[in-house]
Amino acid sequence: MTGQTTVGSPCRIYGRTTETAAVEALSDQLRSRRGGALLLAAEPGLGRSALLTRAADEFTLGPVLRARPLPHDPRPYGGIHALLCAAAEEWDAAPPRYAFGRGSTAADLPELLRQYAPGDEPPLVCVDDVHLWDAPSRAVLGAAARHPDPDRPLGLLLTITEHRADEPDFTGLPLVRLGPLDDSAATALLHDLTGAAVDTSVRAELLSEAEGNPAVLVALAQRLTPDELGGHRPLPRPLVDGAALWATFGSRLAPLPAPTRHLLLLAAAAHEPDPEAAGADAALVLRAAREAGLDPAALDPAETARLVHHDGHRVTFGSSLLRRTAYTGVPSSQRRAAHALLATVIDADRYLLRHLLHLALAAQGPDTPLAADLVAAAAPGTPTSGMERSAALSRAAELTAHEEVRTARLTAAAEYARLAGHSRRARRLLAATRDGTSPDTVHGRTELVRGSLALRDGPVGDAYQALLMAAERLGPSDAEAALEARMEAMDAAWAAGDADACLSALAETPLPALPDDLTVTEAPSAAVPYAPARHGSHVRSDPPVPPPSHDPRRDYRTGLRTALDGHLSEAAPALRRVVDRALHDDDPTRLLRAGVAALVLGDIPAACRANARALAVSRARGLAALTPRILEHLAYAELRAGRHAGARAHAQEGLRAAHRAGQRNVAAGQHAILALVASVEDDAAAVAVHAGAAVEIARPHGLLQTITLAEWASARADLCRGRPFEAAARLGPLTRPGPGRGHFAVRMLALPCFVEAAVMSGATTEAGAAVEEFARWAAQGADPQAPAQLDRCRALVAPSDDTADAHYALALTRHDTAHGDFERARTQLLYGKWLRRRRRPAEAKNRLRDALVAFERCGAPAWAEQTRAELRATGDASAPAPAGGLARLTPQQLRIARSVAEGATNREVALCLSVSPRTVDHHLRNVFALLGVRSRTELSRLVHHAETGGAQP
Repeated sequence: MTGQTTVGSPCRIYGRTTETAAVEALSDQLRSRRGGALLLAAEPGLGRSALLTRAADEFTLGPVLRARPLPHDPRPYGGIHALLCAAAEEWDAAPPRYAFGRGSTAADLPELLRQYAPGDEPPLVCVDDVHLWDAPSRAVLGAAARHPDPDRPLGLLLTITEHRADEPDFTGLPLVRLGPLDDSAATALLHDLTGAAVDTSVRAELLSEAEGNPAVLVALAQRLTPDELGGHRPLPRPLVDGAALWATFGSRLAPLPAPTRHLLLLAAAAHEPDPEAAGADAALVLRAAREAGLDPAALDPAETARLVHHDGHRVTFGSSLLRRTAYTGVPSSQRRAAHALLATVIDADRYLLRHLLHLALAAQGPDTPLAADLVAAAAPGTPTSGMERSAALSRAAELTAHEEVRTARLTAAAEYARLAGHSRRARRLLAATRDGTSPDTVHGRTELVRGSLALRDGPVGDAYQALLMAAERLGPSDAEAALEARMEAMDAAWAAGDADACLSALAETPLPALPDDLTVTEAPSAAVPYAPARHGSHVRSDPPVPPPSHDPRRDYRTGLRTALDGHLSEAAPALRRVVDRALHDDDPTRLLRAGVAALVLGDIPAACRANARALAVSRARGLAALTPRILEHLAYAELRAGRHAGARAHAQEGLRAAHRAGQRNVAAGQHAILALVASVEDDAAAVAVHAGAAVEIARPHGLLQTITLAEWASARADLCRGRPFEAAARLGPLTRPGPGRGHFAVRMLALPCFVEAAVMSGATTEAGAAVEEFARWAAQGADPQAPAQLDRCRALVAPSDDTADAHYALALTRHDTAHGDFERARTQLLYGKWLRRRRRPAEAKNRLRDALVAFERCGAPAWAEQTRAELRATGDASAPAPAGGLARLTPQQLRIARSVAEGATNREVALCLSVSPRTVDHHLRNVFALLGVRSRTELSRLVHHAETGGAQP
């Protein structure tokens, strides 16, 4: 199949915005009576034929001519003849004699077509798979495209296979290369194909399997039953069989000589034990080829066709779909023979595991000794990759007849796949264990892996239950694994915002014996979530290493449980020991937990250091499953430290890593952090995108912490843009006490924003109650910024001017010890506004100038602009005025115009500016007169143009 799969009629194109724009540009050229050409290049199945069909169906400026030469037509200019026949058929004329030949030129083509299309309308010539035309016909088309006849304009829309797009005949033509569909376009296609609900995990696996190829996605949708699509029955394996792949890509492989196809099979088989590796070992493939009597030069035609690339060390296929086609497009007997041959040429002394893997892939049935050898060769400590270990254990399971042993090996294979960052493969392996019955030890380990996967990519309530079940099953036989399961269960409960469940998971249970060497060599199976910052003892410049009698696991569990119980001072000693040990630790899991402990203690710099060290260790060891979560911890700690640029960089890196590892829950957390960073930088579009992406994942998965962070980011963006009513509406449900509130570790951090929004929107009673709750929390030493924020909140709700003035001054003094430039600048801005409205302009200018410098230093342009507006209102000429028509407005009129443009009513504007609605109405009438507008809609449009650089009316 060479065209993109479509559903229904007319032909629907999914995605392809750039490609359709190029086709429309060709139509525009013909509309202006100019000739033009466009070459669409793509691998099979990506939709070049569908795009051509859509263009032909929608072209109305003139006739459309479509032709493909007859198969097996060896005559020169057979393609041109077929095109002329299509023209004759279009106008019911007699078919042409075979007249185009020697002596004819490209300039003759428009004239010949005009014989059949005598009108003035420019024709569109559509040629699908032009690479199949004979060489003389291709040369004529290419020349006609490069040298259009101005008197007889002609449009040429051609499609060609990707690997032949650079042929000399079409050099210089506009070229558009079609790539794989992105996830959103592929999801839309899958929805139209199935016409029914597709389970979330099934959809993710289908999209991954298809790799953005519409033809493969169609084959998948046609193969699966409604129960399989809905997740009610296991998916068949392999998802895409060899016949479906060959139907799409066989046209690339079939023309190759038999020795070349055989060599490609060897290369694909050599790649099979570790499909994620960067190609197959070229030396191994060529040794096997020589053993089979093949000339290594047989690979040349495949390289010429751009099917593979041989760099001297690796043989790499152009795509994994091509590799899978070369492997599955032959009978199973040939695949087994290829593996047997590879096993014979591998040096078993140096590469025992690979030797055994190929022997296993060549086996036809259960083989207990070979399975045992595979398990022994894949044991921890052997020099091999996690994915090879996973492949070895999964193949050993296939060779195992005993159900209990088979399940244990599948579970171990799934755990290695998870640790290597391949969560979908891990889930596929676990799915094969569901029908078996196993003892508690095996079942416990299976649930531990399943819960760990769900924690990072699934409903965290399901993860919590699976992990608690794992702890119960593993407790009597494997206390170490049971403890890890409980810590992961606590992680799940934390993400869900269930403090009681956290305490249950942290309940006192017997700890396994403390090993002599605390450093692990394998990747850990768990990471602990980040916690709210707590304020405790000061940072020590050179903390001592705690004595080994203190078990860091007990210290962490006891300290965190005590803190969650509300006894922060009692939790401090144990948590401080966890933090101190991190300076000398190289275990990434313990470093993550040290970062959490530091946040609980309010030692944010120590949290940044512990997480940065964990990241360095994780990168050095290639811990693909753990790195996304470490980056989330580090980005959050940097965000709390006010290092917004660093938080953004690490969250962006973490987002990419989470997507690669299939960890959508972690990706949602990174989106929430990026939304909070954008709310500081005032990128309203970025806040909306990241907050929306976070909530889209978080709501169905029960991630209350992520939801609260995302809503906080959106509310802070509303405050920045002068929309306190919207901010208060967002934060009110999250910060109020009682059921349905926000996450217990985040709601208090967002409460100062709610107080500010509530005061500005007139809800002073609610603001006062919130301040009292915040005061009780701040008194516990829960956050370094809290004392200063509390005084700022008290100033906002103060009943008298003297009280407010004193609280603002005290807040600034306390900011000096908390080291938070952004929060200090916000206090200075609010203080400056308050001073200006009390007719103390000189003092207001000082505060506002300091706030402006701080906002600019923090990279917060909209907050800085809000400060400049206040400075202008004090009469400070140094604050630049807005450009264009808005420059005619007074500062007060400008503030009102901006608020109205944002959608605020007169009453809402009055509350924000502490004036009466009648004053707002008076100023608004003057604004309308000065700007020459007659409605709020026109005003909104003018303000938008002025502040986004648009032309002024």
